[in-house]
Amino acid sequence: MKDAALLGAASLAVGSRALPALETPAGAAPQDVARDEAFWARVAAQYQITDGVTNMEAGYFGLMSLPVLEAFHRNINRANRDSSYFARREYPAIYTSVRQKVAAFVGAKPTELTFSRNATEALQALIGQYNKVGPGDTIMYADLDYNAMQWSMNELAQRRGAKLATLDIPEPASHDAILAAYQKALDANPRTKLLLLTHCNNKTGLLLPVKDIVALARPRGIDVVVDAAHSFGQVPLSMAALDADFVGLNLHKWIGAPIGAGAMYIREDKLGAIDRAHGDESAPITSIDSRLHTGTTNFATVMTIPDALDFQATIGLENKGARLRYLRDRWVSKVRGLKGVDVLTPDAPGLVGAITAFRLHGRGDRTSNQALARTLLDEFGIFTFYRTGLAKGDCVRVTPALYNSAADADKLAAAIATIAARG
Repeated sequence: MKDAALLGAASLAVGSRALPALETPAGAAPQDVARDEAFWARVAAQYQITDGVTNMEAGYFGLMSLPVLEAFHRNINRANRDSSYFARREYPAIYTSVRQKVAAFVGAKPTELTFSRNATEALQALIGQYNKVGPGDTIMYADLDYNAMQWSMNELAQRRGAKLATLDIPEPASHDAILAAYQKALDANPRTKLLLLTHCNNKTGLLLPVKDIVALARPRGIDVVVDAAHSFGQVPLSMAALDADFVGLNLHKWIGAPIGAGAMYIREDKLGAIDRAHGDESAPITSIDSRLHTGTTNFATVMTIPDALDFQATIGLENKGARLRYLRDRWVSKVRGLKGVDVLTPDAPGLVGAITAFRLHGRGDRTSNQALARTLLDEFGIFTFYRTGLAKGDCVRVTPALYNSAADADKLAAAIATIAARG
């Protein structure tokens, strides 16, 4: 399969399988495209998914589409065949071009971005190497922030002799209630120096109004690090829309690149706030590359990132965002308001994408939510996953993907209604 014909052809052969073209309806608005089941059936055909289970747990990592998987295999073969000759003589230029493409995709300068193996690695570097906090200062995070990032903040506070402050995101949440919660927390902790925000958390899928919170924090001299692991590719987004100083993101969740693809962003004028990684002298101290040292990376993974971005572009990020929101709203609208069903994620525009969580009958203990996810799988063939760490208790997370159909959303809604009726 030739690279030049990878996308946009009338059909595409992957192995012995011919894939249909992905031509979006001409002139159609994203909200209309989102309801075009014929189009999304053609999209679903680009994925090889497991039989026997309806997977609604796409938040863990994103499947590569078949064209991207094919490109990954080619890139593995090339790197393996040409070995160190390729790695030393050809790969550096490829890496530079991929960095430029990803930077353009997220709205950053190439000098503000470097690759990591995932968002966790990037965020651990940003938090652990942050050097603007000392004894008597405060760092802050919320209950919905990712556990590994909370641990990194805990360790930073201990190592630097700083105070740790936490807050709970309101449940149910609204734009104004979220801002009020952060305003109150910042007012109560005037020496806050670093604030962790998770744009789309992995527990309920709530989208924080990051830019508005940054506007509260920046005049107080507070730096903001944003966990955008679930953001890019799930909802249309850019660095300008976040307006944060430091961001960690994934490319193997909603962009559909191979596992092991992430990135770290440091705004150009904030590089000095992050120490070099382990005294790294392999790159100039003025380069973001000195802030993250992973050693030898998976060449094929980086080489395949452009194919994943191109595949997303054929669908259109606006169309994709509208489709994921449509699937999410379809099942939520059928169960919200049912007796015993507590949908934790709001419906308001800008506060939710694909991910949504729920509880049944107010049961927030781990055992109940593990059992609920198990019942959905064992009785109804629907795979979801329980999430923990919320101030008001555990929940079950639902995450549809592009290979899911409206029928999948209806199947989930019917299953939830059946289980809830049992009491």
